[in-house]
Amino acid sequence: MKTLFVSYRVTDLDRSLGFYTALGYAELGRVDVGDAARLVILKFPGEPAASLELVHRPGDGPVDVGSGFDHLAIQVEALATTLETLTEAGLEPEPVQYPGGPHGPKTSWLTDPDGYRIELVEWPSGHPDGITAADFS
Repeated sequence: MKTLFVSYRVTDLDRSLGFYTALGYAELGRVDVGDAARLVILKFPGEPAASLELVHRPGDGPVDVGSGFDHLAIQVEALATTLETLTEAGLEPEPVQYPGGPHGPKTSWLTDPDGYRIELVEWPSGHPDGITAADFS
């Protein structure tokens, strides 16, 4: 088994698409699912398949993120360059943090229009993509 994608319900589809395309996602396609509801499937250009689905159900009212979902983590190659690009696109990433100390990953956070938190992660040179068992040994 493997994880296919994460799905977010969004309040304003156009605003959310603007945010996620500024973040670097590209739209793969849309599916109308009835009652004015629509799914929009996104991926990053370097990904082989979809990684994010936006679900717009206007009849359900505004999104309430609540306390059950924490965040989405996205790996970036060069955090400083990414933050500059995002800021130029009108997004507001937070300052760089070093949660693992000076030799650990660099991170920054931003929040989408519905309040979903996104962590941007730049791994140290030589670190494999993602968190592995080696990170706990």
